Amino acid sequence: MNMIPLFVAVPLAGAFIIPMLSRKFKWFPDVLGNLVTLALVIMSFAVIGKSGVYSMGAWKAPIGIVMVLDGLSVLLLVSINVIAFASTLYSIKYMEQYTSKLRYYSLFLLMLAGMNGVVLSGDMFNLFVFLEIASVASYALVGFGCEHEELEASFKYLVLGTVASTFILLGIGMTYGSIGSLNMAQISEQISQNGMNNALLFAIALFIMGFGLKAALVPFHAWLPDAHPSAPAPISSMLSGVLIKALGIYTLVRFLFNVVGVDERLLMILMVLGALSMVIGVMLAFGQWDFKRLLAYHSISQVGYIILGIGLGTPLGILGGLFHLINHSAFKSLLFLNAGAVEYSTGTRDLQELGGIREKMPVTANTSLVASMSIAGIPPFNGFWSKLIIIIACVQAGRPVFAALAVFASILTLASFLKVQKYVFFEKLKEKWNDLREVPALMSLPMVLLALLCIVMGVLLLPIGNTGVLENINILEPAVKVIMDGTDYASKILGM
Repeated sequence: MNMIPLFVAVPLAGAFIIPMLSRKFKWFPDVLGNLVTLALVIMSFAVIGKSGVYSMGAWKAPIGIVMVLDGLSVLLLVSINVIAFASTLYSIKYMEQYTSKLRYYSLFLLMLAGMNGVVLSGDMFNLFVFLEIASVASYALVGFGCEHEELEASFKYLVLGTVASTFILLGIGMTYGSIGSLNMAQISEQISQNGMNNALLFAIALFIMGFGLKAALVPFHAWLPDAHPSAPAPISSMLSGVLIKALGIYTLVRFLFNVVGVDERLLMILMVLGALSMVIGVMLAFGQWDFKRLLAYHSISQVGYIILGIGLGTPLGILGGLFHLINHSAFKSLLFLNAGAVEYSTGTRDLQELGGIREKMPVTANTSLVASMSIAGIPPFNGFWSKLIIIIACVQAGRPVFAALAVFASILTLASFLKVQKYVFFEKLKEKWNDLREVPALMSLPMVLLALLCIVMGVLLLPIGNTGVLENINILEPAVKVIMDGTDYASKILGM
């Protein structure tokens, strides 16, 4: 269990060491940044199947600060750190067009430390502190290019992110005023013993709004379509791939399922928010011609699938939602890296200005095709299986309308990405792109790795026998169990 705090300490140390040594050694930020993310990937795979509680300063819960490792936090750690490694590898060449790599990597590692801290925190206040570390670093990274568009998007993201943080902090204050503790396990135990009161109900409403804003759920999504296109491509990959999940989806699910304990009303709220995000996000994406802006709206839609699946409250629905969470991390991060590669080589993100560049950029084109088919839910890619599980779970739970909406959104997603493939890669090559070249190998490699992940994660689900789905997905089974156990979380944590 001594490894648990290292998920925060290692990137935090890297974030402070890089500025100190990078003025003498220009290569240092690239080397240390990638070594840190590679170490975190190895550590996250090392803790698969493990659980436990780390007490800071040997002070036990509920008095001391604790960091909790369980199936759900392990799932998020793997997703966050794999995408972070792909993004830093991609950044070696991509970020040469920007001014200061040392500041970039320092902010990147601060954001990474914040996200890891959020998914490991066992008390509400430290969860808020880590959430703010990740958020503030992401505000700076969105405006990293310092152009007009980027600064405007960063300011909008900052304002709405601050509103979300205010809601969350007020919710924490209301909870502390009612319970007298910030430890999530003890809060859960007190609610189980004494029941809900009006202050706690108001706190739940504040958390849904605050974490909903962080997750960019409709109608709290206004910041995302500006922030994601304006950020550098590897940051867009992180924001869409893992940040909105760690700061929004994970925190919302952890609080509602493990701390408060969901009922039919809360599940219905989640399902409605998920369905609205799923449909409205894809409809807004359909008319976009900016490559990265189109992808940003699809992030809203795909988050809707995750929340819908988890909101069903059934084992199959939660499985589908969590499986789609890690699938979306892979294919959406890949799509943003593809968009960054296209812009890196051509200087434009306008779909109408591109066309036929497949023959000049085969790696980018083929990996983009894999990611496009994954997000559209085409078999045998990973997105198909998680969407299928969510749709089947909707039908089994007696929610055919939500199943129909999921199918409808998937059809529109396919149409949207057929447009992307047609206008960017498959039309006749325009004369101005005759001298176009593929991006450098260090940018191509993470795209290939993520494309392979999209294929492998889909194929792994194929040999499902009579033993049941859960037994075939070891990383998902413990996470599903944590959510299904609900407020039993409290007794397990306090027992440890």
